[in-house]
Amino acid sequence: FDFFCPNSKLNKPINYHTNITEKLQHYNTNHNNPQNKMANFKSSNLLFFTPFLLFWLSCLASASISVPHDFIPCLLENSHPSHPISPAIFTPNNSSFPSVLQSYIRNLRFNTSSTRKPFLIITALHESHIQAAIVCARNLNLQMKIRSGGHDYEGVSYVAEVPFFILDMFNLRKIEVDIENEIAWVQTGATLGEVYYNIAHKSKVHGYPAGVCPTVGVGGHISGGGYGNMMRKYGLTVDNVDDALIIDVNGRLLDRKAMGEDLFWAIRGGGGASFAVVLSYKIKLVRVPENVTVFSVQRTLEQNASLIASRWQQVADKLDNGVFIRLVMDVKNDTKTGGKTGRATFNGFFLGDSDRLVSILGKSFPELGLKKSDCNQTSWVQSILFWTNIPLGTNDDVLLSRTPTVNYLKRKSDYVKKPISKEGLERIWGRMKQLDGPLMLTFNPYGGRMAEIPSTATPFPHRAGNLAKIQYAINWNEAGDDVANYYIGLTRKLYAYMTPFVSKNPREAFFNYKDLDLGINHNGKGSYLEGRAYGVKYFKGNFNRLVKIKTRVDPGNFFRNEQSIPVLPRHP
Repeated sequence: FDFFCPNSKLNKPINYHTNITEKLQHYNTNHNNPQNKMANFKSSNLLFFTPFLLFWLSCLASASISVPHDFIPCLLENSHPSHPISPAIFTPNNSSFPSVLQSYIRNLRFNTSSTRKPFLIITALHESHIQAAIVCARNLNLQMKIRSGGHDYEGVSYVAEVPFFILDMFNLRKIEVDIENEIAWVQTGATLGEVYYNIAHKSKVHGYPAGVCPTVGVGGHISGGGYGNMMRKYGLTVDNVDDALIIDVNGRLLDRKAMGEDLFWAIRGGGGASFAVVLSYKIKLVRVPENVTVFSVQRTLEQNASLIASRWQQVADKLDNGVFIRLVMDVKNDTKTGGKTGRATFNGFFLGDSDRLVSILGKSFPELGLKKSDCNQTSWVQSILFWTNIPLGTNDDVLLSRTPTVNYLKRKSDYVKKPISKEGLERIWGRMKQLDGPLMLTFNPYGGRMAEIPSTATPFPHRAGNLAKIQYAINWNEAGDDVANYYIGLTRKLYAYMTPFVSKNPREAFFNYKDLDLGINHNGKGSYLEGRAYGVKYFKGNFNRLVKIKTRVDPGNFFRNEQSIPVLPRHP
């Protein structure tokens, strides 16, 4: 989700072989049977599990975090004999528990000694492990958190204020690319980098319109909306999803036809974790030229940054649909005066060659002064490295890394409906200088295909009428609650200052930029009203449809978290 996604260590390529299509066909006969629940997977002989049961019960006796007594026996009983779940279970007294927990924590705010830890982690190796986890947790009324890549800005996928366990999806990351039909089946434990790597090694003229941070997990990115630098040409990530496999609250494996169009609509932007466990998505590949163009141009206030940024607002959403220019506003040290000055960085991407891009911007956006020497022509897959601050020409294998540099961070979001005046931009820079922190405002332009897709096509409602989306970003490296409160406070102050410049009634927000300042759901009697507080900001009028779908498919609100979709209140 972030523009600034630091360089990473390398892992070896992953071998992807399992045929998801065959697996779906294997389960098709069960889709038509509404009574197909986890009972089908129970072993008829509990003695099969006795060695595992004795082992895990002995572990629990010394565990410092209490695991519900019946949970592990239930998991063992309900997992498929040919795919035992025991190797996927980690309890706090297991020596590798800390590393398993921390390996996908991407915000250090939630990796402290005082952060509540899960009582158990299931690193699912097979869909039957997910089915067992759902059925056992539902029957025992346990809180389950679903983690794909761990990039949730508020740690919602791996933190809770009540006892909980984590269902970790990172082992389920198979990718099957079908260039002939221009589709791919992607399991939700895969990362965007792995998706891009696999597409690029099958075709030089295909891509996928998703984010620019390679370590982001597919599960959260797609189910929350997802976007990238091709969105003005092809729309959001969710606008390019054709099917999915989910496991519902009853443990059933369902594809698009079996789950129905309402639920399929909901898991494409409404947050999959509110409705089911999404196992995989069938994505539609898009055409890209063999060479694309990228650039980055910086201007300070002394170099007319405010004038250029003001003009950017007039043209960025109206340019050729293949052009994407992101504006980043921040403050830098001025070596000449010894003080600080405002800076505008224009990061660009174009589905074409540099000559054509320079020509387009020379006519439509001459204030930027883009020259061919500012541009780099490269392949689509290499352009991902540019956005990730990795030198062009680095081996594509870097996209397979799962170990980004992590920081303490806070993010917020806004939508701009009307251009902010030059004077308004200068006042914003002035406020950023006053706050004197490592704050950034990133403006992502809309228009193009984004303005053509109806606001009700998916749960993501921010379509026509939006000039740009803003991300508020602040990172820091010092530990401690006081330090965190200081930096988070800076972000909130800037957010408050931006009120006159952004959307109103509601003040809209992007669901993938999770922000608990907008409201927290305690999932009690007031769940619906608590959910509505943030829900209308993320989803506007689509919130009501999401609630109705949620109430129908998960009436007991099993799939819940701090910002999940609530069920309708029950009337006596």
